[in-house]
Amino acid sequence: EVFIRNGMPFKQYRGMGSVASMKRGSAQRYGQESSNKILISEGVEGLVNYKGSVSDYLEQVAGSLRSSFYYIGARTLPEFQKTARFVRVTPASMAESHPHNIVMVESGSNYEIS
Repeated sequence: EVFIRNGMPFKQYRGMGSVASMKRGSAQRYGQESSNKILISEGVEGLVNYKGSVSDYLEQVAGSLRSSFYYIGARTLPEFQKTARFVRVTPASMAESHPHNIVMVESGSNYEIS
């Protein structure tokens, strides 16, 4: 279920050690009984940003891979594996490589505004 909060979509997150999860059957896993009046929480409940359907996400991953192949000039997976190189990116480089000193109004579906 998607919740709208302050105009933003969220999904509920419930850790297995949360009281709500223990009431639904995970209490024994934590050495407790779900029938107990008081359950001792060993996890959290909350909301996480809803980023869309898995199929939409996978479409973004596929597009990112296509771009990666293009940038390094690879046409096949073996060629990609042979050509690709990992580079270390420092936190300062990461900050510099992202948009800064601008108020983004549209980030696209594959870029998170923070």
